[in-house]
Amino acid sequence: MKLDPAVIKLLNLDPENTSVSSAGGGGCSSASTSKITSKLSGGTEKCFFMKTGQGKYAEIMFEGEHASLSAIHNAVPTLCPQSFGHGRFSSQPSTSFLVTDFLNLTSRSGRKSGASLAAKLAKLHITPAPIPEGYDKPMFGFPVTTCCGDTPQDNGYKSSWADFYANNRLRFILGRAEKSNGKDKELHDLVETTASKVVARLIGDDHLNNGKGVTPVVVHGDLWSGNASVGIIGANGGDPEDVVYDSSACYAHSEFELGIMKMFGGFGGSFLKEYHQLCPKTEPVDEYEDRVKLYELYHHLNHYALFGGGYKSGAVSIMRSLIRKYGGA
Repeated sequence: MKLDPAVIKLLNLDPENTSVSSAGGGGCSSASTSKITSKLSGGTEKCFFMKTGQGKYAEIMFEGEHASLSAIHNAVPTLCPQSFGHGRFSSQPSTSFLVTDFLNLTSRSGRKSGASLAAKLAKLHITPAPIPEGYDKPMFGFPVTTCCGDTPQDNGYKSSWADFYANNRLRFILGRAEKSNGKDKELHDLVETTASKVVARLIGDDHLNNGKGVTPVVVHGDLWSGNASVGIIGANGGDPEDVVYDSSACYAHSEFELGIMKMFGGFGGSFLKEYHQLCPKTEPVDEYEDRVKLYELYHHLNHYALFGGGYKSGAVSIMRSLIRKYGGA
């Protein structure tokens, strides 16, 4: 199988000494995956991982994943594979691609080196997000659209975290859910009450950290246990270490990350204990569990928008409990 000239050019490889083979796991229902192997001039081999997909959606998805991996890699280089770029095949412009370091996954129970996943994630979450181009301070959002599952997210910049979460996440995903499953008055009213009252009360900018608000940090955005593993990144060699991939990043409140981590489990109490020793819970600490529940809500709504069915009941249950506690005038 020959590698498309656009990828050859991006990676500056010798096409005569480069081969492509199938690879497993695309992180998305519409992506195909390949392993690129190239013999370098010194006789060594370099391997890359490539995702390909068709149409505008794939182009958007790969642009978002490239920016996501780059943002994470810039803050904590050993946490995820480096992305080398994305684009369209020159031989088939309807096909888009993303190329990253190849990740050699190994057993989670085997020997590991480097910092733990909890320590790496904590480092990511205590590193302030970069200041976006055209702004004079860090903002909540992201420079490009990112896809959580198959949902292209609205990452338009906001200076207020509460504003971003209420509008760019909750009201936005409600619109996607209604488009997929039809209008549901109960669900609509619950989301609206949550966005207008619970968000202001629980994560308002004048409420968190004793009125100081929160600083935007890079979050993975889709960190369930299936997007974290143990492996060797690229040609780094050495022992395997904790890594993440298939990211859907944005500049957010660090605790937003914990919503999906709680929803699907896989990260035990010892993980959170180590993590919070390095990245302390936001004040007020006694509302921490409810904030994580509020952030978990987004992923229930996203899954309802994508898959329908039982995910609605989980979202309704979370909203009812939060509204009872924080929905007063």
